[in-house]
Amino acid sequence: MKKIFFLLLCSVLLNNCAQNAALLGPTIAVGSTGNVYQASLSYGVNKSIEEETGKTPAEHVSEYVEIKGKEKKRRQMISNLLENHIKTTRQKLSLNN
Repeated sequence: MKKIFFLLLCSVLLNNCAQNAALLGPTIAVGSTGNVYQASLSYGVNKSIEEETGKTPAEHVSEYVEIKGKEKKRRQMISNLLENHIKTTRQKLSLNN
């Protein structure tokens, strides 16, 4: 019950606050696992990625998912086009015989 109350309180207080939200993840990781080393390493890697690329790891993931979704749609469209072309060609060949 205390965890739920804490999470609700944090979500209300830190709503749309990027600086504090960046520290919230490692804080929860330390609280749940007790592994300070893992939480600090995760935070450090995330910050170095953000400084190097200008994007957070979450932004990289969302961009990757968006690109993959577009590629999947493109493949589906090409597949449908080829299937329709094959069907019409078969129909034309069957009419000629």
